[in-house]
Amino acid sequence: MYGLRPSIPQNCLPYISMVLHTCNQNHFHHDAVFFTLFTNKKKGLCMIQLEHISKKFKKKTVLNDISYTFESGKIYGIYGINGSGKTMLLRIISGLVFPTSGSIIINGKTLHKEISFPDHMGLIIENMELQPQLTAFENLEELNKINHYATTSDIQDALRKINLQSNEKVKKFSLGMKQKLNIAQAIFENPRLLLLDEPTNALDSDAIEHLKAILEDLKKKNCCIIIATHDHQNITSLCDRILEMKEGNLYDKN
Repeated sequence: MYGLRPSIPQNCLPYISMVLHTCNQNHFHHDAVFFTLFTNKKKGLCMIQLEHISKKFKKKTVLNDISYTFESGKIYGIYGINGSGKTMLLRIISGLVFPTSGSIIINGKTLHKEISFPDHMGLIIENMELQPQLTAFENLEELNKINHYATTSDIQDALRKINLQSNEKVKKFSLGMKQKLNIAQAIFENPRLLLLDEPTNALDSDAIEHLKAILEDLKKKNCCIIIATHDHQNITSLCDRILEMKEGNLYDKN
């Protein structure tokens, strides 16, 4: 996988450096960075089956024997207190972290065995930062040079949908504007799997309504959407299924 490095456009290196730094901080699988950036992502339906997923760090059990199936065209809300395991579950589904035991089956293929990572995935994981010296549009434009999946219209549309049309540099953005940009980078390539960790952080009520409209639209396009949050009040009306994560266990609350 590291053999892909020489073909990386020079102007994309800051993004890869940023993601690698995030990987180091969160114990991510480094090859995930290069696969996620350079693999040929295929469009289509998405079904994710978790079979007896557990994750342990030394003597601490973060995820405990989780089995569940996520389907296309549905929005799933996973809520729980900080440290309950919900973010780790998203990392494992994304392929950025290996489970200690169990299997993740995506569209009939086992993750890390038959396939390396989910196809056509959009992702927000905690503490994401894009390039501060660029505008929102320029950030997405540079990211698009990696895979060339989106058009200029797709980029403009993603920013318009989340109501982020500022020409200021990202370094001058408020926390809410930065979160809007994180959302835009997750959706501008029209993903089939969307994993969102605390997507409403720093968003005001209007921005949350914009986000809900975006997710409803992606749902109609058969996107599988999984949201992790500590505050389920903002997502209850939106989600088809509500799940609770508690001490590493996943409970269906429907």
